Amino acid sequence: MPELPEVETVRRGLAPVLVGSRVASLEARRPDLRFPLPERFAERVAGQTVIGLERRAKYLIASLSNGEDLVMHLGMTGRFTIVHDGTADTPGQYAHGAAPDPAHDHVVLHLKGGTRVIYNDPRRFGFMVMMARTERLQHPLFRELGAEPLGEELTADYLASKAKSRKVNLKAFLMDQHVVAGLGNIYVSEALFQAGLSPNRSAKTLANRRGVPTEGAIKLVPAIRDVLERAIEAGGSTLRDYRHADGKRGAFQERFGVYDRAGSPCQTPGCGGEIRRVVHSGRATFYCPRCQR
Repeated sequence: MPELPEVETVRRGLAPVLVGSRVASLEARRPDLRFPLPERFAERVAGQTVIGLERRAKYLIASLSNGEDLVMHLGMTGRFTIVHDGTADTPGQYAHGAAPDPAHDHVVLHLKGGTRVIYNDPRRFGFMVMMARTERLQHPLFRELGAEPLGEELTADYLASKAKSRKVNLKAFLMDQHVVAGLGNIYVSEALFQAGLSPNRSAKTLANRRGVPTEGAIKLVPAIRDVLERAIEAGGSTLRDYRHADGKRGAFQERFGVYDRAGSPCQTPGCGGEIRRVVHSGRATFYCPRCQR
């Protein structure tokens, strides 16, 4: 499933086309994706101008001029294709090694001027919902989300306040969307490696008895940000052929420090350790037992 950097790559590819554009019409070619499409979907979107395109966690949020938000989740195989003057571009193509099959083009935004934005999703694990913008923060999708990992609220103090007295391991703690929103399996492993923290360490070690951030919490925040920012710059990670807006493979997987490198030597100079694979909550975790403590 695309993680935060991949979704951000999609957002950046779509924003220049969508923001400021008026939707001439919306075409829904089936009644549902993972969930039923919004009631009166075409009627509510047609004629509106897209005034903003945000990302919150792994959600894309198109703000419409009528005060509603169109919230979109890519699921496992969702992707957007921009068609203009006979050319097609797919921002952040999570493509499974194949060109999109038109049989799975489920939602089409026809923009004023002739550009089409097509949502294709073979497995239909993605979804689209609409809500009043004033109610977004209280909507079930958003009201319990934790700090945005690239936002100002993610601080060492914040992590310490969430981690105090928590006995769960660090990997599970950081994967908890109530703690950090949108941080997924690949980038948790990479951030812990960069911070030199073992995924097996108890989360409560991020705070002392008085709730003050420990050195681990102080190191972890910039590590999370740096890993995500470098992944976004590289266009995401190519797992099952995730591709950047220009069709090139996402390059960040070539820079993995630990992820999917079990049995390989640690890349930390002078370490001499070997990357190990363990399982936390059913998900593979990769780390160096020698330099991650």
